[in-house]
Amino acid sequence: MATLQRVQLPGRAADPDFHLATYQAGAGTAVVFCHGFPDLAMGWHNQLDAIAGQGFLALAPDMRGYGGSSCPGEVEAYTIAELTGDLVALLDKLEIEKAVFVGHDWGGFVTWAMPVLHPDRVLGVAAACTPYIPFPSVAVHMDVVDGVLERQYVAWFQLPGIAEAVMDQQVDTIVSKIMRTGAPLDEVYASAYADGKLNMNPFLDIQSTAALGAPLLSEDLHRHYVESFNQTGYRGGINWYRNIDNNALAHPGVGVDPVDIPCLMLMADRDPALRPEYAADMPDRCSNLEMHLVENSGHWMQQEQPAVFNAHLSRWLSRHFA
Repeated sequence: MATLQRVQLPGRAADPDFHLATYQAGAGTAVVFCHGFPDLAMGWHNQLDAIAGQGFLALAPDMRGYGGSSCPGEVEAYTIAELTGDLVALLDKLEIEKAVFVGHDWGGFVTWAMPVLHPDRVLGVAAACTPYIPFPSVAVHMDVVDGVLERQYVAWFQLPGIAEAVMDQQVDTIVSKIMRTGAPLDEVYASAYADGKLNMNPFLDIQSTAALGAPLLSEDLHRHYVESFNQTGYRGGINWYRNIDNNALAHPGVGVDPVDIPCLMLMADRDPALRPEYAADMPDRCSNLEMHLVENSGHWMQQEQPAVFNAHLSRWLSRHFA
């Protein structure tokens, strides 16, 4: 069974007590699972023991700004350099030379950045939903909603202090309405255009956001998510978004430079945000790439279709890293 440990990473921030709360199971080649927004390490609860049982060391940290891990206050503490640096420091602390990195959502952007920024520490990369592409700019997100900032959550997140002030008061509702199975896309699009104009910001008025799909979390997991975000708030995770344009300027090779290690890309047919077609040109940049479409799956693929997800991941890991 996966156990939780508080891994101290001194020097990673001004706080000498900086740490990542990390779940660990098994032994062998390390496989590090990186969650996205608004998720937690326990989002990988279906994977940790399964992958450990295949003869690997499975690690899943609450990423910087989340759960039981440290949550620095400054926006600039959440750049891609800091986030990937945390993973390198975690390997150093556990005396691991190289690892396979598995990411979902924002965690996917972090894992795809690892072979570009820290190539000597990466054996392979697997991603759920998030393709290997450059950081999409805030301007691109704004264009989708004709510049109406409040209708696009990434753009709305850029306003200092606004999003967290709204969301921190609505934690239970956010967990209830966001952590759900994927609904048919026609239902998703109908909801997004409910007032005749595209609205891609479910967080601004979460009470009125349609609850599409079915609840994804057990009662215990729901309680864990609510307690975690009630403790930390959403500011840490939102600060990741506030560095999107800075990340692109500072690291233009991420999403562009060739990646020549084994890569696995798993796409969800019902993910309305990270569409499978966004990964279409990945073979041009990833020379050793395996791709699969997971059907009847929404954005939270690893929780919604764990058997399919684990089968693809286990076969790929065994083929390349057993």
